[in-house]
Amino acid sequence: MNAWYHAQSSARKWGGSPDAYLPVHECIDSSKEAFPDMRHRAMLHSSWGIYLAGRMFGPTLTVPRKHGEVPVPVRLIAEQHVLEDLGRIPTIEDYLQHMTLQPWMGGARRRTVTMTDFVGAP
Repeated sequence: MNAWYHAQSSARKWGGSPDAYLPVHECIDSSKEAFPDMRHRAMLHSSWGIYLAGRMFGPTLTVPRKHGEVPVPVRLIAEQHVLEDLGRIPTIEDYLQHMTLQPWMGGARRRTVTMTDFVGAP
């Protein structure tokens, strides 16, 4: 689902304008910029992504309504987004347990530098 539609859903649930919720939903979907297929969800559509949204936006969003402003917990907004997309809130482990480890993931391997590593070396 598009971030705007998530924002509209949030406005129906907690009141106010979708514009008030859009930044949180755009944040959760921001990984689409780096990886534009469903696998982008492995980055922020998780309990970790929900936690990060709370750190980025603070504990609540102040949502203007007809009769004053109302605080809405950011974690609830982010949880709603993930639940609407996936039907549950996965953990990072849920995603990473299916990842095949690669040699480069262990870090750079140290090796001895020799004269042939330098340009023009004999």
